[in-house]
Amino acid sequence: MNSRDPFELRRKPFSNFQARAQAAAESASSFSRQAIASGKQALQAGSTPITTAEPGASSSEGMSFSVPNNVPSFTHPQRRLEDRGWSAAMGTVNERRHALGNGVSEKIGNYFDQNELPMYKDKPYSYAASGRSKSLWRSKKGLGLLLAAVVLMLYFFGFFGGSEQGSGRSRKKAMDTWGWFKKGDNGIVDWDGRRERVKEAFVLSWDAYEKYAWGFDSYHPLSKEGSQMAPKGLGWIIVDSLDTLILMNLTSQLSGARDWISTTLDYDQDQDVNTFETTIRMLGGLLSAHYLSTTYPEMAPLTDDNEGAPGEDLYLEKATDLANRLLGAYESDSGVPFASVNLHSQKGIPSHDDGGASSTAEATSLQLEMKYLAKLTGEKNFWDKAEKVMQVIDDNGAKDGLLPIFVYTQGGNFRGDNIRLGSRGDSYYEYLIKQYLQTSQQEPIYLEMWDQALAGVRKNLITYSMPSNLTILGERPNGLDEELSPKMDHLVCFMPGTIALGATGGLTEAAAKESGKWGQKQEEEMALARELMQTCWGMYKVTKTGLAPEIAHFNIYDPPLMEKDKVKPLQSLDDAEDADWRTDYIIKSNDEHNLQRPETVESLYYMWRITGDEIYRKWGWEMFKSFVDHTAVKGGGGFTSLSSVMSIPAPQRDNMESFWLAETLKYLYLLFSPVELLPLEQNVINTEAHIFPRFELGKLFYTGWKRKPRDSDGNLIPTGSHGFKKDTIPNEYINEGPLADHV
Repeated sequence: MNSRDPFELRRKPFSNFQARAQAAAESASSFSRQAIASGKQALQAGSTPITTAEPGASSSEGMSFSVPNNVPSFTHPQRRLEDRGWSAAMGTVNERRHALGNGVSEKIGNYFDQNELPMYKDKPYSYAASGRSKSLWRSKKGLGLLLAAVVLMLYFFGFFGGSEQGSGRSRKKAMDTWGWFKKGDNGIVDWDGRRERVKEAFVLSWDAYEKYAWGFDSYHPLSKEGSQMAPKGLGWIIVDSLDTLILMNLTSQLSGARDWISTTLDYDQDQDVNTFETTIRMLGGLLSAHYLSTTYPEMAPLTDDNEGAPGEDLYLEKATDLANRLLGAYESDSGVPFASVNLHSQKGIPSHDDGGASSTAEATSLQLEMKYLAKLTGEKNFWDKAEKVMQVIDDNGAKDGLLPIFVYTQGGNFRGDNIRLGSRGDSYYEYLIKQYLQTSQQEPIYLEMWDQALAGVRKNLITYSMPSNLTILGERPNGLDEELSPKMDHLVCFMPGTIALGATGGLTEAAAKESGKWGQKQEEEMALARELMQTCWGMYKVTKTGLAPEIAHFNIYDPPLMEKDKVKPLQSLDDAEDADWRTDYIIKSNDEHNLQRPETVESLYYMWRITGDEIYRKWGWEMFKSFVDHTAVKGGGGFTSLSSVMSIPAPQRDNMESFWLAETLKYLYLLFSPVELLPLEQNVINTEAHIFPRFELGKLFYTGWKRKPRDSDGNLIPTGSHGFKKDTIPNEYINEGPLADHV
């Protein structure tokens, strides 16, 4: 990437807009040259010679005053166009002076708020004060020159003309003029180019964070400041972004992040942290960085990562230190981890809410990280602690494999009957199929649990909207025997991709059909994945901004139509503004916000890789354009979340979540990348989009528990517990089961 021209306005084949921009620039340059020539002629008549500055020359060397090379025409019609673009880009005088040291990223950031022209790279910000002799000052020509100089300076400071920022034109109109949103010649889509656009958006965000909040755990783009979650910071944004930096081959940015981790990051702090979030973001981020930097050394190569270098195990060492501090969370009576843990004392802390219960999703979405760390280090304790949780949870014998969203740490039993695949429930289901794939399909217990849970979803939670028959994955807030709620968190949109992943194992759909393991069950699951993917995409299309709300509700039939009713689902979404399907969605005022969440683009990535259907890439591009259009921050602040997706201009919130960099932009980058990059059948991705390898169990690791027997409905058969400790494994399980080669 050309860091001096990150949007490649000068290097790419020109769009119409770019051609007009260049023509305007050349016209302005022509008039500038004429003005310089006229200035020289006038100066020759003065008593003191004044010379024109050469590019890069100091204005104080051998001259009293420098006439810049790009003196504008004050009368040409092009001048108004320049004024408009420049006042939009430059803001106030103080902002312009501050921008002198801001670097390219802020200049490009300001371009998001221009209506016409991009900012030229050689625009001067100020000039040295005049030091002419009094004789020249007292002459008419001298006064004229002085007046011209003042006018010139005022021009460059933006006092002439006005910005049309406030003219009422929407940011959408400005976006439509951006050449890099256009297709290539003959309608051929340049996916590599689109991938670069995503990379540039990441760089803009990263540069803003680096400039205004480096080392802070949170970044506030509007106020351009950071805040900490711990006294010395936890590297929340830096660590969460490591593998994105590697994937995008951003070597210089990665070097700075790595240096910060090496010299500053210290987890020995008297700080309570959320067990789940710290595991998936920090531990996951470090492990993914270790994996990518060692397995793909050509990605953002750094000599410090080379084999034999003093810092080659930096990420792994930090990950191990952090994991050891997190182990205290598992020291509950049941083995279900506490919601929080103190990093210094390494003691678990029960939740202050929900009767002390932990979130079911949080307790059961730690396993990919801890198992991979165990495999890397040979420390089986990490494996055992994480695996024990799965046994305790499953021993409850939840009906149809669907779990309430809270679990007590002391007894390991569920709290309440609320069942949903949104917040507090989601990643339990995600990690069932991913645990099976992580260990190269050598732990079939997790596939069995996934199959049971997905069958339960289809039986109890799949319903259809009215009147258009969109497929919905609803909730049962009072248990499976009570009323269905037609509510879908955006978080639920991880399911289409996960269903497709489970149906194919990460192979393409075509390859999976030829594998000999394909049948009616897989066909139905892929159909369900496609239907839910369309519903999630509709959450974007139904809003004014083209971005999804946090939660959507739906109009449904009374009584609700279920999958068993053989409903014919809607096949496609009509683009018409008055299309009937739009009335199926209900967006409540409290749910209108957008936190730049990744779940829909995550599923688009899986659906594209598995089906090969480019419609999912096209939807992703539309999403990306909407993110850039409405979440870009003026003045080089990067991107931020929104308070409402239902109005334009969209009101912005002052916070950038770390998953914007760790997940949303990463999945968009992968969506537009060649399929050869990180093949799904070789990798598994955690719930924070951190990438781990698939591996075989080997001799040290095995599945150390067995499910209690169940009837055809998934209910426990009351014949006593069949759970066991690893030191009392039944002989029949050793002789016939998956442990036969390990014990």
